[in-house]
Formats: sequence, C-alpha cells, structure tokens
Amino acid sequence: MKRGQVISGFMMFFVALGYSQGAHAVLGGSADTIAADRASLQAVHRATTSHKGYTVEEIVSDATTVREYVSPSGVVFGIAWNGYVHPDLTQLLGAYWGEYSAARQKAVRKYGTNSQKLSTNSIVVEKWGHMRNLQGRAYVPSLIPAGVGISEIK
Repeated sequence: MKRGQVISGFMMFFVALGYSQGAHAVLGGSADTIAADRASLQAVHRATTSHKGYTVEEIVSDATTVREYVSPSGVVFGIAWNGYVHPDLTQLLGAYWGEYSAARQKAVRKYGTNSQKLSTNSIVVEKWGHMRNLQGRAYVPSLIPAGVGISEIK
C-alpha cells in the first residue's frame, strides 16, 4: 500500500468519525437527535415524561438507563444515568467533552471514595455508586430552565 493511500484512508476515517459524533443529542444540543443516541447506545425508548418546565426522554440499554432532560425550547440541559456501567460521556457531553476531559486530568483522585464531582466554568459532572449500581449526572447550569432545580436531574 502506498503512503498516499494510507494517508487518504486515515483522512476519510476521521471525517466519518466527525460526522458520526455530530449526530447525537448532547448537552446544549437539540432534542431532535435523541433517536441517534438510542441507536448508538443500542437502547430502546422507554418513556417520555413531561414536567413543569422540562421533558425527560428515557432510553434503556442492556447495561444502562439514560435520561435526557430537555427544556421547552428543545435544548438538552442535563443527562442522568444509572446501571451496570457509566455511558460513553464522549458522546453525551458533545462540545463539553474537551472541557470535562481537561478538568478530569487535573483532578486529584480520592482513593477509597465511590463518588466524583467535577465542575468547570460551563459544566458539572457527578458520578457515584458501586459495582452493578453506577449512577451519575451531567448538566449545564446556564441552560437549566427557570424554576427547575438541580435536584430534579436524577
């Protein structure tokens, strides 16, 4: 295989990767693409629940239940999960992934605890639980609708 073909193959792979990651409902993104999350998580839609000031879309896979909190304007402002494993946050955090990843690398790991909370200028990510019952949530405080409390993201 020639060098040009290898480089061309890598470029096509990264372009395809960029397009596939843009098709998910993510924090700060539109609720119109929650179906793409279902497909990528190999999950099924369980329920849509309306609350005062927001809607919750719940999807379930074999290992994890993910709830996506959507404002009346159609923006995903929070995500919560529970299950055997934590979901792929690279996909669910979308544009906030880089900020979260950088904060996670700088954070001091507290051994012996079963919880983690990382807050940046834009996003809060919390994880807790124990084997077979892992839970967490991520939200963008500036996107939470008026009258909705952080404790409702669960």
